[in-house]
Amino acid sequence: MRMSLHQVVVDSRAPASLARFWARLAGGEPVDRDRGWSHVDLPGIARLAFQPVPEGKTAKNRLHLDLAVDDVRAATARAAALGAVPVGDPVTDDQGSFQTMRDPEGNEFCFVTPG
Repeated sequence: MRMSLHQVVVDSRAPASLARFWARLAGGEPVDRDRGWSHVDLPGIARLAFQPVPEGKTAKNRLHLDLAVDDVRAATARAAALGAVPVGDPVTDDQGSFQTMRDPEGNEFCFVTPG
């Protein structure tokens, strides 16, 4: 059996708004779908789909995206200008550098530069 990643689905209180944030951050065109869903095909990454849910985010993600960038600090500044929030300071270890972020609905993701 062959398997491939179709999309990553994120619960959202405002799917259209979150799809637009991710499109501005990583590229792609936001698409609004039936029943309140939205998605964006992130170039070279995957489709991020946002499904409407009534409740807000209340706990840390069990899964998050690590997005490789050339410059963690520059990516952090750009994301913050779009509405993301840095979590703590950048970390550098023997695996490279990373910065944990939260998107406008609080979903964690990281910018990474592999070492």
